Amino acid sequence: QVQLVESGGGLVQAGGSLKLSCAASGRTASSYIMGWFRRAPGKEREFVAAISRSGGSTYYADSVKGRFTISRDNAKNMVYLQMNSLKPEDTAVYYCNAGQLPLATMRDPDRYDYWGQGTQVTVSS
Repeated sequence: QVQLVESGGGLVQAGGSLKLSCAASGRTASSYIMGWFRRAPGKEREFVAAISRSGGSTYYADSVKGRFTISRDNAKNMVYLQMNSLKPEDTAVYYCNAGQLPLATMRDPDRYDYWGQGTQVTVSS
């Protein structure tokens, strides 16, 4: 079992930055692929980013590539999402996820085993 707790969300103006954190407890987080998804009001869950177990490989949705950076610190059981140049369309609840899944399926939210409670990010224009 893994428990995930996100933090760092908030209200920011367009063009600003936020850094989300995800604290993992329970089984060692380094055993899992870690991902970030988001859900905007009235929309489906959307893949944002994922990172391999070692942190050596990262993957991004086209909509955030070049603006967001996912990282992890396995010694601290932490995963981060640095978000720069934020846009109003980035407004959503952001969820941290953990799963033992093939990297080829990392964009599928149903393949993840554990989800955090989410943290709200609101970007004003």
